[in-house]
Amino acid sequence: MNLTIKNASMTRSEEDGYVGKVVFEVEGHKQPYEVTLHSKKGREWSYGLFFAEESGSEEQLTAVEDFLEENDEWFDKLVEAAKASVQEQGI
Repeated sequence: MNLTIKNASMTRSEEDGYVGKVVFEVEGHKQPYEVTLHSKKGREWSYGLFFAEESGSEEQLTAVEDFLEENDEWFDKLVEAAKASVQEQGI
């Protein structure tokens, strides 16, 4: 599965920790995706996967989620893209 990162951002605050989002496209899929990321200390990450614009194929969304669950390298790339843009908030 080929993913292309289109946009990434992240903020960090004492209260919320790290909160980020990455918009990316998957080759052959009509709709781009957005993954939201959260980590209190920047080590262990929880995430949510959504369509970035309008709804698309639920089967494709599930396939991308399965891919990210099984492919630590790509998940780490998404996290690193967001971390590269981190902005400190109220620290």
